[in-house]
Amino acid sequence: MLSARSLDALRFPLRTAGFVGLTFGMYGLLEVDTALSSATDREVVLHTWMRRYGRALLKLYGLDARASGLCQSELAGSRAGGAGDPAPAGYYPGRDSAGLGRLFVMNHRSALDVMITLAFFEATVVSRADLAGWPVIGMAARRVGTLFVDRSSKRSGTAVVQAMCSALQGGRGVMVYPEGTTFSGDEVRPFRAGGFTAACRVGAEIVPVGLVYGGADSSYVDESFTAHMARVSRARRIPVALEVGSPIITVGQDVGAARDEAHRAVQALVHRARARLAADG
Repeated sequence: MLSARSLDALRFPLRTAGFVGLTFGMYGLLEVDTALSSATDREVVLHTWMRRYGRALLKLYGLDARASGLCQSELAGSRAGGAGDPAPAGYYPGRDSAGLGRLFVMNHRSALDVMITLAFFEATVVSRADLAGWPVIGMAARRVGTLFVDRSSKRSGTAVVQAMCSALQGGRGVMVYPEGTTFSGDEVRPFRAGGFTAACRVGAEIVPVGLVYGGADSSYVDESFTAHMARVSRARRIPVALEVGSPIITVGQDVGAARDEAHRAVQALVHRARARLAADG
């Protein structure tokens, strides 16, 4: 009979194999569904499969994620369920009532954050440039329209801001982790300006999100990606609390004011999420 320690050690290779299988399997189903769909439905098809993929990954990695703030009034009019259909339960649409894309901003703690994003938000993710070349992960990220930024390059940063503006104007949601990298703990670090510049240029809503993990430390700091995933994969279950705040209106605001308001909102939501996680045990 396997010991608890042996089971913990086995979870990493088993979950890694499951991740590869899910990624290629759902990628293939996405391509088939896309080929069978009309051109006007293909974005709906993409986000439907992104949501399915994200929620499958939550189950695979034992993430018990509970979201608050995804009320039905906010979810009206999403394209994720098909034209004229209500949004799926617990899924935040990428566009507002006027047809503009929303900018989602969330604190960044773990590689697991991307799974949370896919599962709960109709949004394109802004990610580090080198991710595009990673095996399996890079393929999936490119297919779903991830915007890649090299934070050491001003030219890359400018191009990503322009790409975010185009996405928001076209009615696509964009998720940014504006701290720029992952940190441990519940203190929200200063935000970079890029996403807020794009939102203010086009008048897009900013939706603040606070995220916390329970149990063993899930933060991705001072270790390789493989070491991080090996560590978090050994956990049988990881409780997660997600708090979504009211949209911030950017019309008439300058970039600095919008960024500061979003930072305060995310910090308050992180504290609220931590309190809820503690209350849930």
